[in-house]
Amino acid sequence: MPRIILHVDMNSFYASVEQAEHPELKGKPVAVAGKSELRHGIILTKSTEAKKYGIKTAEAIWEARQKCPDLIVLPPDYGLYKRYSALARDIYYQYSDQVEPFGLDENWIDLTGSLHLHGGRARLVAEEISERIKAELGVTVSIGLSWNKILAKFGSDYEKPDAITEINPDNFESLFWAAPVEDLLYVGRATQRKLNAFGIMTIGELAAAPDGYLQNRLGKIGFMLRRFARGEDDTPVKSYDPEAKDVDRAIKSYGNGLTAPHDIITPEDARALIYLLAESVAQRLREGGMRASVVSIAVRDGEFLTFFSRQRRLPRPTVLTQTIASVAWELLQENQMLDAGHPVRGMAVRVSGLELASAPQQLALFTGDEVKLERLDRAIDVLRRRFGNTCIQRGIELVDKSLLGLDIKSENTVHPVGLLHS
Repeated sequence: MPRIILHVDMNSFYASVEQAEHPELKGKPVAVAGKSELRHGIILTKSTEAKKYGIKTAEAIWEARQKCPDLIVLPPDYGLYKRYSALARDIYYQYSDQVEPFGLDENWIDLTGSLHLHGGRARLVAEEISERIKAELGVTVSIGLSWNKILAKFGSDYEKPDAITEINPDNFESLFWAAPVEDLLYVGRATQRKLNAFGIMTIGELAAAPDGYLQNRLGKIGFMLRRFARGEDDTPVKSYDPEAKDVDRAIKSYGNGLTAPHDIITPEDARALIYLLAESVAQRLREGGMRASVVSIAVRDGEFLTFFSRQRRLPRPTVLTQTIASVAWELLQENQMLDAGHPVRGMAVRVSGLELASAPQQLALFTGDEVKLERLDRAIDVLRRRFGNTCIQRGIELVDKSLLGLDIKSENTVHPVGLLHS
């Protein structure tokens, strides 16, 4: 039996939540942005009203205000957004126990086994969920409905805001195959350029792409994208525990990324950002009771295109902030010039190759320093749990004044398991 999958996307999430909490903001151009007192603070999200002025995510606040002088800029309230996200999932759980978040504002719902409990018509269930979110939370959603996760995600993106789009065998070619190739999940700007250079402009053309091109230019990811383009995704929607609000599956990596409030053009500012990211990753690693044997980085330029991603395997699994930060810094230095002609705007640090911290380890001959550093890291973790993540910071992290006071761990939530790890 074909599956029945919904993808529910809360429209203009942060800004919509602020308007729901503050009715006086309804109908006004609103943006949520980091560090609004800084000239180079960036837009995180914008309301439907602000979008009409051409305001874009990740552009500087001063640029947005040039387009819309009356723009209302608010600081992010991540605790509030997490609460709305949980409230929305509480509604989804009433229709299925197979609910999988894809970020705070997006969720897949598998109705295949429970649709008969709710009238048997998927479109009516989607309409009911849409109306309940609007009535109970005061925000709108766009919903995609189809037989797999990729097509359902495409449907929720197809029309916004407050819309329901069904992708079925009757309209599959006219809607899905006719769409630009960049509308397919996981086709980023770099992949789009490669596909366009070969003459592949639509999802339908990607579905017919030859093996040789995919192998030579994209590798394994190319064959995966072609399967997606053919509507052949069979990735399951994972069952969740409504009480835990989380998925029951093995975490394969820990990571964190950040778009800087300005172009990074000096080694000092780049190192400060690397260490901030490594701090949060190492802290999550220790909280999870794991050690990691692979460190990787990803870098984006001022146009938010992915320059590169690199990784390095460690001699021994580690939990140390210093080790993760040092390796990430080495990878950056080896692969990226840092000057005004080669600006960096976004960076991510990730660790993988996980094993339990309690697992037996082959120690080096001289491990005194590692043991001391781990004890120090864990002591700092205790203080941060009690007094906040910014109560203790390394001097190197204070170089870039635009990052001062940033609690990168709690203010930048990363979902550790994405679609490709299902």
